[in-house]
Amino acid sequence: TINPPKIKLKTKLLKERRKHNILGLAANHHWSESERERERERKEETLRVIEFGFDAMKIAVEGCMHGDLDNVYKTLQYLETLNNIKIDLLICCGDFQSVRNENDLESLNVPPKYRSLNSFWKYYSGQEIAPYPTIFIGGNHEASNYLWELYYGGWAAPNIYFLGFSGVVKFGNVRIGGLSGIYNNRNYYSGHFERPPYNESTIRSIYHVREYDVHKLMQVQEPIDIFLSHDWPLGITDCGDWKQLVRFKPYFEKEIQERTLGSKPAAELLEKLKPPYWFSAHLHCKFAARVRHGEGGPVTNFLALDKCLPGRKFLQIIEIESEAGPHEIQYDEEWLAITRRFNSIFPQTRQRMNFRNLHLHMEECRQWVKTRLLERGAKPFEFARTVPCYDPSRTVSSSSPRGYTRNPQTESFLQFLDLPYLLDNMSESLEVSKTPDSLIHRGNLFLSLHKVPLMITTKTSPLMMSTRMRTSWKKMENEASIVKSPTLNGTKPSIEGELNTYLNKAEPHYRSCMCQQVSWYAIMGKEKISGMVIMIILWG
Repeated sequence: TINPPKIKLKTKLLKERRKHNILGLAANHHWSESERERERERKEETLRVIEFGFDAMKIAVEGCMHGDLDNVYKTLQYLETLNNIKIDLLICCGDFQSVRNENDLESLNVPPKYRSLNSFWKYYSGQEIAPYPTIFIGGNHEASNYLWELYYGGWAAPNIYFLGFSGVVKFGNVRIGGLSGIYNNRNYYSGHFERPPYNESTIRSIYHVREYDVHKLMQVQEPIDIFLSHDWPLGITDCGDWKQLVRFKPYFEKEIQERTLGSKPAAELLEKLKPPYWFSAHLHCKFAARVRHGEGGPVTNFLALDKCLPGRKFLQIIEIESEAGPHEIQYDEEWLAITRRFNSIFPQTRQRMNFRNLHLHMEECRQWVKTRLLERGAKPFEFARTVPCYDPSRTVSSSSPRGYTRNPQTESFLQFLDLPYLLDNMSESLEVSKTPDSLIHRGNLFLSLHKVPLMITTKTSPLMMSTRMRTSWKKMENEASIVKSPTLNGTKPSIEGELNTYLNKAEPHYRSCMCQQVSWYAIMGKEKISGMVIMIILWG
């Protein structure tokens, strides 16, 4: 039982802090007096301390980190002392720059003269420990090779959690979602074809938002409390004081008038998810807006923040009603179910994809995930170092690995969800279809395809096979029984059985195949298909 006088005291303290402008999104936004009054009333209702075991969680929001963790943490500690408060969580809206050593700088898309290790490596090595649980998303200036290891999310360092290329986690009872990267229409409909080490093109495209990741977030049905994106939702300037913004950033005016300032996918997510809070960065300025979703509908408080520099508005502290602490970062059940269901169509080529009309049923998957969480718990897998950390006393040897490394966290996460590992290097020469990848994993069919006639063909264009691959194909023909008739004597065999029989006769390094066309037609609901081609792809 909470003592009522203490509640009154806490409420009074909250009011005093609001008076001194520690809280609130409206501080630098010019609204009418009536709008300000409604805003004050809304805050009093939302942020008050109530009697039923709830308290106000204090969350610090930071714009672009640019690897300057030391100064951000020191600033928060100063604010705690100055205002006699305790901050529960720090969230960062991108350009985090989780650079572990000199090799990571090669995956950081900034001019060489601006590349700097900054201070993340101290937290990765364990020399320093983050004083606050920290959640971040990726931006357009990242150590992309490291974030790719943690595509699904995970600990980038002890107490510092990457939300993934898209993701949702829980902190206490607060749900936090996010989308990493920035929007670029040229790569939006492509798959994740980039693999480290990156060239001059892929070092840029790796951080471009993909429709696949957005579509996963569009499946979220349960309320999101806070959402993070690096670039702003398109059209958000219509809901704030854009004239004041243009006075500070004059070159934004043309983009605002042409409606090109911001991300179209982020705007679609804003309309779908309608979170109470949405935070962004990227444009290195502070901008506040209020988005009302329909007449009398919910309101989203939008805030963009600057980068960490003296005199810049890069930090904001908000209070959100939550359960009493202590709080910790945990997996979100609904998001795990979405991840498990959509991982089977993870796109890995440059070819244009379209997921808008793709809807996969979630009920059974959700129940499966719930059972797994009850067995293991929702705490993320433990942090693990995968490369040597920067050592100021010596430089990293030029022979240190610069390619891709499997992260044990990601491996454990996929094993937990009973999913295959799809993040390894892939050859661009293997792009033979404009359709999502196979729905086959671990020898089991995602969908029942036993009614589809099977044909395995060796007819393929010489342009699509190197000399080595054609030699390997011929070798494989001699090692396995390849069916060349289109209907297998008019029968309707089991695809899974035929594939397993076929692949078991081949050498281990040939046992990778894509049933792309079969998978595509199956998920689109076309049941009557004849003469379907299954192309065996050689990974030689």
